[in-house]
Amino acid sequence: MRAVVQRVSRALVRVGGETVGEIGAGLCVLVGVTHTDGPAEAKRMAAKLANLRLFDDGAGVMNRSVVEAGGGVLVVSQFTLYGDTSAGRRPSWSAAASRDHARPLVEGVVAGLRDLGLHVATGSFGADMEVELVNDGPVTVLVEVPGEKSVDLKRG
Repeated sequence: MRAVVQRVSRALVRVGGETVGEIGAGLCVLVGVTHTDGPAEAKRMAAKLANLRLFDDGAGVMNRSVVEAGGGVLVVSQFTLYGDTSAGRRPSWSAAASRDHARPLVEGVVAGLRDLGLHVATGSFGADMEVELVNDGPVTVLVEVPGEKSVDLKRG
């Protein structure tokens, strides 16, 4: 499971011109799922996201988590995080999990964050979405929680 995490002062997601999820200060998280991911990875990803120290403390050092900062989290499914651009000009999506596999795992990340006491807003899984955000810092990190049964998809 992969995530692109951005510390934001605000973020929202629209579907068909209608806002479906919105937060103030917090994290905007784009989440991608691969074939080897399962509920354990979703749970680990939620814990990792909730505890990442990306917010400034009193001394101006990134030493507080979104939980400690009292921020929200906007989670948006993003299968393109598993796009392989190593050959040619068109990305391959073969490492991205199917909708049926990915949907409950993205929902598992959301549930895990909520279980940790966070306000979580979401996009609309599989929809054509517009994500708008103000990156605070800018702060952007990549987070990966490898699946228990990781396999090189090119070798089988």
